[in-house]
Amino acid sequence: MAEQDKVSVERDLRLDLFRGVGLWMIFLDHIPHDVVSWLTLRNYGFSDAAEFFVFISGYLAGFIYGPIIKAGHFLAALKRLWKRAMEMYVAHIMLFLVFTAQIARTVRKFDNPLYEDEFNVHNFLLHPDVLIGQALSLRYKPVNLDVLPLYIALIATAPFMLWAMVRRPNLTLLGSIVLYICARKFDWNLASYPPGTTWYFNPFAWQLMFIFAAWCGTGGANKIWPIIQSRLALAVALLWILFGFLIVMSWHFAILGWWVPAWLNKMMYPIDKTDLDMLRFTHFLALALVVVRFVPHNWAALTSKWLRPMVMCGQHSLPIFCFGVFLSFAAHWVLMQYTRGVWEQLAISAAGILVMIAIAWVLDRADKVPDLFVDAAETEGKAALEPGKA
Repeated sequence: MAEQDKVSVERDLRLDLFRGVGLWMIFLDHIPHDVVSWLTLRNYGFSDAAEFFVFISGYLAGFIYGPIIKAGHFLAALKRLWKRAMEMYVAHIMLFLVFTAQIARTVRKFDNPLYEDEFNVHNFLLHPDVLIGQALSLRYKPVNLDVLPLYIALIATAPFMLWAMVRRPNLTLLGSIVLYICARKFDWNLASYPPGTTWYFNPFAWQLMFIFAAWCGTGGANKIWPIIQSRLALAVALLWILFGFLIVMSWHFAILGWWVPAWLNKMMYPIDKTDLDMLRFTHFLALALVVVRFVPHNWAALTSKWLRPMVMCGQHSLPIFCFGVFLSFAAHWVLMQYTRGVWEQLAISAAGILVMIAIAWVLDRADKVPDLFVDAAETEGKAALEPGKA
């Protein structure tokens, strides 16, 4: 890439911060019946950490690779994005193998078949030869391993979406909306295993969140910035967040459910996560608008030592997510085998988050170690061009 074509991208620590928060929420949400999971977003609104990650991934794809493709370097963006998709694919397969082995060992050692049924690995233990092939094709996924295949699909197709986005942004977004509507109306989804099942995160529906975020990242956010900054938009967002909070509270407290009209229940339910229900989509957008209004990109607290653990986790999201899956199973196992007391739940949840922070710190320190090796091919090429050197 020529020097004049290089694109300078300033890192937005807000994205790392909220990605880190999302990783902590996923870890807590994956521990069944954990009292600490009451701190996560899903208990207070329609959306949860899944929307966080898909939006941030889409925004970064548009913000980083949109200008590169616009400058005429489509193949460079394709190479980088497909490399990232392959990294996630390898991470998913390794996570699948180690995760199922972890559960199988627990089942045998403690003679408790509950785990293999609860985490959807019973069929794998009975027919590993068949299920390995299904796992490699992303059709078979144990519980808690559904989200990485969605990211793989979105990142793998992102170069072509961004090629269209930088040329016809509004038309590309309209195409995404049409695809979402068709997926909802005609039940489009990818086949899963066992036969008759489909992906838990429908990529034909969740692409709307990803592509809308990419639209924002390639300049769309600037177009709607006056709307984001308006008092009316802020009032609507806050009212929608409050509405979501009251509805979700009615799920936990029956007395509140009596105040929800029957016609409203009929209109809202089911709130489908698989197909990205509009209640979830709009609830997340309301949260995002409030965050953008009150958390500027140069917010001083983003570089404080108090938020540094969350930022570090967000900067190493893929390995931290994988370790978080193991840690959530380990926490669930401890609580099921030994004790389920409140204090024990608090201690185990805190210990898991501390382990995630420690891993992120190690990865962060590793990134700062200078790479003193050089490309041998490049060195040989330079030597061949210098007079008197072969």
